[in-house]
Amino acid sequence: MKMNTLINVMPLVDGELKGKEVHIWSATLDRPPAGFYCWLSSDEMQRAERFYFEKDRNRFIVCHGILRKILSGYLGIKPNRIRFSRSKNDKPALVDKIDRDRLCFSLSHSEGLALYAMTRNREIGVDVEYVRDVPDMEKLAERFFSSRENEALHLLPADRKREAFFNCWTRKEAFIKATGDGLNYPLDKFEVSLVPDEPAKLIRIEGDAKASRRWSIQDIRPAVAYIAAFAMKGRIRDVRYREWAE
Repeated sequence: MKMNTLINVMPLVDGELKGKEVHIWSATLDRPPAGFYCWLSSDEMQRAERFYFEKDRNRFIVCHGILRKILSGYLGIKPNRIRFSRSKNDKPALVDKIDRDRLCFSLSHSEGLALYAMTRNREIGVDVEYVRDVPDMEKLAERFFSSRENEALHLLPADRKREAFFNCWTRKEAFIKATGDGLNYPLDKFEVSLVPDEPAKLIRIEGDAKASRRWSIQDIRPAVAYIAAFAMKGRIRDVRYREWAE
């Protein structure tokens, strides 16, 4: 798999998120969870306790603790003071009184890696997937992808189909997370590019010929064996990338 890099990668200064910048953070989740407990809300701890396997529980605690720590750097408050609200489709956001500059964010994790996307005043969504064998890949594509996406997938040689599948999946998930519609937005009602080495793009949204022009999608290759993408309204300009390493 070809490893692409982020566009316009520049150093990131903690606490600064200017204009139309996008900040993408990556973090490994397989680390001791003890230092993150004190940052979480009681609701988050209850959600963590529902995981059957300890590894999954620990990853959840670390993942959400890091989110709070990153947000605290932008907001200038302690991680445990951050409060979230949720839309009717369960999209999280910061409560208004601590978010005067409308900091928008999105979180995704897969296996032991998490990605966090941050920007201001524009809805954003991010998705990351660990690249693995999917025995029923073509059946899943037929169920969730559009007819033209399926056609593009079928035309690819066998050794490129897996990358194309995850390209399509992450781009679609990033887009619906940005819209805030979640499962209410059928995945086959819009089309994205998926062919490896071609630019990420939202091609078409069913029922609105001009809507796709208002959105941008960008690939991310955060680590070996992972594929990711983020989507947001408007043009993507300055993208800054940093690994969370505290």
